[in-house]
Amino acid sequence: MFPTGVFEEMFTAPEQSGYVGFANLPNQVHRKSVKKGFEFTLMVVGESGLGKSTLVNSLFLTDLYPERHIHSAAEKISQTVKIDASTVEIEERGVKLRLTVVDTPGFGDSLNSQDCFKPIIQYIDSQFERYLEDESGLNRRHIVDNRVHCCFYFINPSGHGLRPLDISFMKAVHHKVNIVPVIAKSDTLTLQECQQLKRKVMTQIAENGINLYSLPDCDEDEDEDYREQCRLLKEAVPFAVIGANTVIEVKGKKVRGRMYPWGVVEVENPDHCDFIKLRTMLITHMQDLQEVTQEVHYENYRAEKLGGGGTAPKKSRKPRNEETFNETDKRRPEGQQADISEREKQLQEKEQELRRMQEMITKMQAEMNQRNTPQKTQQNGEVKSQNV
Repeated sequence: MFPTGVFEEMFTAPEQSGYVGFANLPNQVHRKSVKKGFEFTLMVVGESGLGKSTLVNSLFLTDLYPERHIHSAAEKISQTVKIDASTVEIEERGVKLRLTVVDTPGFGDSLNSQDCFKPIIQYIDSQFERYLEDESGLNRRHIVDNRVHCCFYFINPSGHGLRPLDISFMKAVHHKVNIVPVIAKSDTLTLQECQQLKRKVMTQIAENGINLYSLPDCDEDEDEDYREQCRLLKEAVPFAVIGANTVIEVKGKKVRGRMYPWGVVEVENPDHCDFIKLRTMLITHMQDLQEVTQEVHYENYRAEKLGGGGTAPKKSRKPRNEETFNETDKRRPEGQQADISEREKQLQEKEQELRRMQEMITKMQAEMNQRNTPQKTQQNGEVKSQNV
């Protein structure tokens, strides 16, 4: 039993006049979100030997691949692309994150890599289909979101730009998932070579019409530090990263990095690589990645699926203008265009008929008003009025 004074303190009127209390609504959302936990799915794509597993372990300070089998050169000749999904629950300061990392071993390793990204597209679509079925079911309270929210695509630093396989893959999935390009093993490049490679990769991406994940624009009321952070993150794309799980002592300080005969490369040093920027982008904009997946990529898949396939317009983050709708109408099949023109013709005929009827009603009302107007007549020198 609580003393009476405790309840009086709980339900006393606020001292500040005009204060109702709905300013605490964000706290309610925060408590509910922390209690429920968060879900995030990250896909890593790239050829073997680029350090995908090491980078993921470095990002989240965990070991997702304790028993990893490395294929030999003979096995890679006939190796096919596999989908390896690993899930781990991470807790930090009471906040739980259910992280799923989807690896694609065998991508680009075989001699014929023409169709190596088809299993990846099938996996992304299957997760969309699974979420759509759960969303359309009777029990929608506990839907597990396994949709791919972000895709790290690893670029070979010795390739002098994007290969045809890189361009084909990104063009095939850029409307299904948020792509973040990553230059792997950037410690093999000098600073000048790294900047040249970044510019060439972005030029090739623009020439091929590939849509990457774009950071949201900052509002005017945002603080200056956050706006500067977003500007630096946008300029860092593609991120040149280095992964390492080894702790090395440098000048009495323990850091994660790689030791070479000429020195030590620190993973978390912004002057050495973009690892910190990549992690900041992923953590700071994790909610935005999920929202873009829900509002753009999933809605496009859902509209296409429910519309019978292929005829639904694609959504994007920017509002579509009138020219886009006209282009969509031009891409309709001839049968649909004929149906639309026939309906427009029928609507025009009905409008003309309604216009004729309205004119007839107006004319009849004018005649009735004229008949009801009193007329003046002269009888025996007196002027009298009578109604016709």
